[in-house]
Amino acid sequence: MDNTNSIIHLPVQKENKPSIELISSSKSFIEANSIECDLSEIKQQHTIPVWLKDNEPLISHSDFIEAAYTITSDIYCDEHILKPNIRVSHPIKGRVPSAKDKPAHLLSDQERTLFYERMMFVIEVPSVQAEVGGNLLSLTIGGVKSYSEDNFYQRSGGSQHFKFFIGFKNTVCTNLCVWSDGYNANVEVKDFDELYIIMHSLVKRYNQGYHLHHLRSLNDYTLTEKQFAQIIGRIRMYNHLPNVMRNGIKEMLLTDTQVGLVVKDYYRDNSFCREGDGTINLWKLYNLLTGANKSSYIDSFLDRSVNAFDFVTDIRWAIENNSKEITNWYLC
Repeated sequence: MDNTNSIIHLPVQKENKPSIELISSSKSFIEANSIECDLSEIKQQHTIPVWLKDNEPLISHSDFIEAAYTITSDIYCDEHILKPNIRVSHPIKGRVPSAKDKPAHLLSDQERTLFYERMMFVIEVPSVQAEVGGNLLSLTIGGVKSYSEDNFYQRSGGSQHFKFFIGFKNTVCTNLCVWSDGYNANVEVKDFDELYIIMHSLVKRYNQGYHLHHLRSLNDYTLTEKQFAQIIGRIRMYNHLPNVMRNGIKEMLLTDTQVGLVVKDYYRDNSFCREGDGTINLWKLYNLLTGANKSSYIDSFLDRSVNAFDFVTDIRWAIENNSKEITNWYLC
């Protein structure tokens, strides 16, 4: 289905073009156990992990981010592109050999070494916009790198792992709208050139209109309060089901605490709470799920984002095809 006409391309004039200093997603797109970090700090102050057998560097966080920015600038060359917003977690601290006997509190900045095991970034293209359910969305590209997935104890040329996505950001709440067709959950590469090619291919083939069609369709289906309560109850029941009963049932990857946040925001969220009669449409439910996902750690964030979309889409299919006896365990 062609929905490209529903995508807004704001005019870009060089004299009015936003400064590169504007940062994508000025609000935090992820909150749990992470801090904001500038690209220049990563490049100038963070050490780069190496393959321990031959001391050759792995692909650095800055290489990954800059590759994504270059690809975005190439494919969306006529659009506004903002500075990457970067979040990092799990610091790996060290010291130079000359300071090996110093107490930690006496170390100077020059004697400390640091890199972060996990990093996530987003690059916003605010001139590519669309409206869904009264919310303005902007095109967003990003990725995740966790060195915990790599085996340093080998020679250069070993496998390195990345996650990469292209989708939309809800500007109302900075929730990311990511689906499977715009997400590569296991980019496994041997070198930078291979990583660049895979990322470029994903961005190039991404179908914005088709993704938006599926997002907009969520706005057309509504749950009663009873159905919402049943879905929440079934989500909590799933983890206690015998394995034989789980076959064919899609798992909801949010934690029990995050599901509690969904229930809280069902009543209290300013943008996505229930209607006065207790009903809630699937677009709002989807945003409650992606909002709760902000409390996920970096390494699980994108997988849960895609899972939220798939979960709500399966509910939509069940409602739409109810007369055809297509059932969903969470609604049964």
